[in-house]
Amino acid sequence: MTSPQDAWVTLRKWFPDLEEEKWTSLQEFCTHLREWNTKINLVSRKDMDRLETKHLAHCLTITKFLRLMPKARLLDVGTGGGLPGIALAICYPQARFTLIDSIGKKVMVVEDMVKKLGLKNVEIRRGRAEDLPRKRSYDFVIGRAVTALPNFFGWVSNKISKGSKHSPSNGILYLKGGDYTEELKTSGLHPAKIWNLDELLPEAGLGEKYLIHFKI
Repeated sequence: MTSPQDAWVTLRKWFPDLEEEKWTSLQEFCTHLREWNTKINLVSRKDMDRLETKHLAHCLTITKFLRLMPKARLLDVGTGGGLPGIALAICYPQARFTLIDSIGKKVMVVEDMVKKLGLKNVEIRRGRAEDLPRKRSYDFVIGRAVTALPNFFGWVSNKISKGSKHSPSNGILYLKGGDYTEELKTSGLHPAKIWNLDELLPEAGLGEKYLIHFKI
């Protein structure tokens, strides 16, 4: 078992480009998440010993690819315990994040953590992504193992504004575990890019984990 202190040393090695003040906030976030997880099941309790090196590391892999200009707008669908939404809001203070979940108690927890962390770039909503106002659009919609890819695409593809000032271009960034090929084949969806996160960060032992980008 890796101690929390050792886990943070390891994470800093894996993500050397993150500034010091972001690490402070990320540690505080994990402290709050651990406290809440004893009351509400946000992260599998058998995984809590690897919260940092499994779940947080999985979300932070996005920072190796995503470059955001000021005032970028991102939507995290099915945010659960704020993974990846809160972690990314800490890493990209220049961007605006909307975190949405349909489960009220999870929304309440996320609201509490965002308040304690003092994050001014986060809006939290209870509901379903497909019910968001049509006039609202985002540069990126992010999801982490929320549902099957075709379902997710159908929910959010009309929520994304066209543009290419960020890197990658505006679209969907989906964290997917396991084999995705059948879903893509039967749906006719064509990703712009697929990153194998286990190859990117083999030390983390993430297993079959991918970041899939759909350009809109």
